[in-house]
Amino acid sequence: MTQAKLGPAGRIARSFIDSKLTPLIIIAFMLMGLGAVMALPREEEPQIIVPMIDIFVQMPGVEAKEVEQRVTQPMEKLLWEIPGVEYIYSTSSPGVSMAIVRFYVGEDEEKAIVRLQSKLMSNMDRIPCCVTPPLIKPRCIDDVPILALTFWGGASITTACGGWRPRPKTSSSASRTFRSPS
Repeated sequence: MTQAKLGPAGRIARSFIDSKLTPLIIIAFMLMGLGAVMALPREEEPQIIVPMIDIFVQMPGVEAKEVEQRVTQPMEKLLWEIPGVEYIYSTSSPGVSMAIVRFYVGEDEEKAIVRLQSKLMSNMDRIPCCVTPPLIKPRCIDDVPILALTFWGGASITTACGGWRPRPKTSSSASRTFRSPS
Protein backbone atom coordinates (compact mmCIF):
# COMPACT_ATOMS: atom_id res chain seq x y z
CA MET A 1 0.00 0.00 0.00
CA THR A 2 1.40 3.40 -0.88
CA GLN A 3 1.68 6.43 1.37
CA ALA A 4 -0.88 8.39 -0.73
CA LYS A 5 -3.71 5.90 -0.09
CA LEU A 6 -3.29 6.01 3.71
CA GLY A 7 -5.43 8.31 5.81
CA PRO A 8 -4.10 10.46 8.67
CA ALA A 9 -4.26 7.62 11.21
CA GLY A 10 -2.60 5.24 8.79
CA ARG A 11 0.25 7.68 8.16
CA ILE A 12 0.84 8.11 11.90
CA ALA A 13 0.80 4.34 12.42
CA ARG A 14 3.16 3.81 9.46
CA SER A 15 5.62 6.39 10.87
CA PHE A 16 5.71 4.54 14.23
CA ILE A 17 6.10 1.17 12.55
CA ASP A 18 9.02 2.40 10.45
CA SER A 19 10.72 4.41 13.24
CA LYS A 20 13.70 3.06 15.18
CA LEU A 21 12.64 5.23 18.18
CA THR A 22 9.40 3.29 18.76
CA PRO A 23 10.97 0.62 21.02
CA LEU A 24 12.65 3.37 23.09
CA ILE A 25 9.34 5.23 23.45
CA ILE A 26 7.62 2.00 24.56
CA ILE A 27 10.34 1.30 27.14
CA ALA A 28 10.15 4.91 28.42
CA PHE A 29 6.37 4.67 28.88
CA MET A 30 6.70 1.31 30.63
CA LEU A 31 9.30 2.76 33.03
CA MET A 32 7.05 5.77 33.71
CA GLY A 33 4.13 3.42 34.45
CA LEU A 34 6.27 1.31 36.76
CA GLY A 35 7.43 4.47 38.54
CA ALA A 36 3.82 5.63 38.95
CA VAL A 37 2.81 2.27 40.45
CA MET A 38 5.78 2.38 42.86
CA ALA A 39 5.00 5.98 43.92
CA LEU A 40 1.28 5.31 44.42
CA PRO A 41 0.49 5.32 48.13
CA ARG A 42 -1.28 2.20 49.32
CA GLU A 43 -2.36 0.64 52.55
CA GLU A 44 -2.16 -3.06 53.33
CA GLU A 45 -5.68 -3.24 54.75
CA PRO A 46 -7.60 -0.07 53.90
CA GLN A 47 -10.65 0.64 56.05
CA ILE A 48 -13.40 1.25 53.50
CA ILE A 49 -16.71 2.15 55.08
CA VAL A 50 -19.71 1.43 52.88
CA PRO A 51 -22.81 1.14 55.06
CA MET A 52 -25.20 -1.49 53.69
CA ILE A 53 -28.36 -2.54 55.45
CA ASP A 54 -30.71 -5.44 54.68
CA ILE A 55 -34.40 -4.99 55.43
CA PHE A 56 -36.68 -8.03 55.57
CA VAL A 57 -40.46 -7.68 55.72
CA GLN A 58 -42.83 -10.66 55.73
CA MET A 59 -46.40 -10.74 54.48
CA PRO A 60 -47.38 -14.40 54.91
CA GLY A 61 -49.69 -16.05 52.39
CA VAL A 62 -49.45 -13.33 49.74
CA GLU A 63 -48.22 -13.64 46.13
CA ALA A 64 -45.02 -11.88 45.05
CA LYS A 65 -46.85 -9.33 42.88
CA GLU A 66 -49.00 -8.17 45.80
CA VAL A 67 -45.96 -8.07 48.11
CA GLU A 68 -44.26 -5.85 45.55
CA GLN A 69 -47.23 -3.47 45.27
CA ARG A 70 -48.16 -3.28 48.96
CA VAL A 71 -44.77 -3.56 50.67
CA THR A 72 -41.70 -3.25 48.42
CA GLN A 73 -42.63 -0.19 46.33
CA PRO A 74 -43.90 1.95 49.25
CA MET A 75 -40.86 0.94 51.32
CA GLU A 76 -38.50 1.92 48.47
CA LYS A 77 -40.13 5.37 48.26
CA LEU A 78 -39.55 5.89 51.98
CA LEU A 79 -35.96 4.66 51.82
CA TRP A 80 -35.07 7.06 48.99
CA GLU A 81 -36.02 9.93 51.32
CA ILE A 82 -33.15 9.08 53.68
CA PRO A 83 -30.12 11.35 53.15
CA GLY A 84 -26.97 9.54 51.99
CA VAL A 85 -28.68 6.63 50.20
CA GLU A 86 -26.80 5.72 47.03
CA TYR A 87 -28.60 2.55 45.85
CA ILE A 88 -31.57 0.42 46.80
CA TYR A 89 -31.83 -3.17 45.58
CA SER A 90 -35.09 -4.94 46.29
CA THR A 91 -36.62 -8.36 45.74
CA SER A 92 -40.20 -9.48 46.21
CA SER A 93 -40.97 -13.16 46.72
CA PRO A 94 -44.16 -14.90 47.82
CA GLY A 95 -44.71 -13.67 51.37
CA VAL A 96 -41.36 -11.82 51.69
CA SER A 97 -39.88 -8.50 50.66
CA MET A 98 -36.16 -7.82 50.94
CA ALA A 99 -34.40 -4.52 50.31
CA ILE A 100 -30.70 -3.77 50.45
CA VAL A 101 -29.92 -0.12 51.11
CA ARG A 102 -26.41 1.03 50.24
CA PHE A 103 -25.17 4.38 51.46
CA TYR A 104 -22.40 6.49 49.99
CA VAL A 105 -18.80 5.53 50.77
CA GLY A 106 -17.64 7.18 53.97
CA GLU A 107 -21.09 7.66 55.52
CA ASP A 108 -21.12 7.00 59.26
CA GLU A 109 -22.57 3.51 59.66
CA GLU A 110 -24.26 4.12 62.99
CA LYS A 111 -25.92 7.33 61.82
CA ALA A 112 -27.10 5.58 58.65
CA ILE A 113 -28.69 2.76 60.68
CA VAL A 114 -30.36 5.25 63.02
CA ARG A 115 -31.73 7.32 60.10
CA LEU A 116 -33.07 4.19 58.41
CA GLN A 117 -34.61 2.81 61.62
CA SER A 118 -36.14 6.20 62.41
CA LYS A 119 -37.64 6.56 58.91
CA LEU A 120 -39.20 3.09 58.99
CA MET A 121 -40.54 3.40 62.56
CA SER A 122 -42.03 6.85 61.94
CA ASN A 123 -44.04 5.40 59.05
CA MET A 124 -45.29 2.22 60.75
CA ASP A 125 -48.86 3.54 60.47
CA ARG A 126 -48.62 3.22 56.67
CA ILE A 127 -47.75 -0.51 56.77
CA PRO A 128 -50.61 -2.91 55.91
CA CYS A 129 -52.12 -4.81 58.86
CA CYS A 130 -50.83 -8.32 57.98
CA VAL A 131 -47.18 -7.24 57.53
CA THR A 132 -44.52 -8.03 60.14
CA PRO A 133 -42.36 -5.19 61.46
CA PRO A 134 -39.21 -4.73 59.36
CA LEU A 135 -36.16 -6.75 60.37
CA ILE A 136 -33.10 -4.52 59.91
CA LYS A 137 -29.70 -6.23 59.56
CA PRO A 138 -26.57 -4.14 58.94
CA ARG A 139 -23.96 -5.60 56.61
CA CYS A 140 -20.22 -5.27 56.82
CA ILE A 141 -17.83 -5.04 53.87
CA ASP A 142 -16.37 -8.38 55.09
CA ASP A 143 -19.78 -10.02 54.47
CA VAL A 144 -19.31 -9.65 50.71
CA PRO A 145 -17.66 -12.75 49.21
CA ILE A 146 -14.53 -12.30 47.14
CA LEU A 147 -15.01 -15.66 45.41
CA ALA A 148 -18.08 -17.81 44.90
CA LEU A 149 -17.83 -21.32 43.47
CA THR A 150 -20.84 -23.28 42.30
CA PHE A 151 -20.61 -27.00 41.59
CA TRP A 152 -23.70 -28.35 39.90
CA GLY A 153 -24.60 -31.95 39.21
CA GLY A 154 -25.08 -35.29 40.90
CA ALA A 155 -22.56 -37.76 42.24
CA SER A 156 -20.40 -37.35 39.14
CA ILE A 157 -19.56 -33.74 40.08
CA THR A 158 -18.33 -34.88 43.52
CA THR A 159 -16.08 -37.40 41.78
CA ALA A 160 -14.88 -34.77 39.30
CA CYS A 161 -13.98 -32.43 42.17
CA GLY A 162 -11.96 -35.16 43.84
CA GLY A 163 -14.47 -35.73 46.61
CA TRP A 164 -14.10 -32.13 47.81
CA ARG A 165 -16.77 -30.99 50.23
CA PRO A 166 -16.58 -27.62 51.99
CA ARG A 167 -16.13 -27.61 55.73
CA PRO A 168 -16.74 -24.44 57.74
CA LYS A 169 -13.70 -22.74 59.15
CA THR A 170 -13.99 -19.88 61.62
CA SER A 171 -12.14 -16.62 61.29
CA SER A 172 -12.38 -13.47 63.38
CA SER A 173 -12.13 -11.19 60.33
CA ALA A 174 -14.79 -12.74 58.10
CA SER A 175 -18.38 -13.77 58.53
CA ARG A 176 -18.10 -17.20 56.82
CA THR A 177 -15.19 -19.03 55.26
CA PHE A 178 -14.71 -22.47 53.79
CA ARG A 179 -11.59 -24.53 53.33
CA SER A 180 -10.90 -27.70 51.47
CA PRO A 181 -10.05 -30.86 53.38
CA SER A 182 -6.33 -31.25 54.07
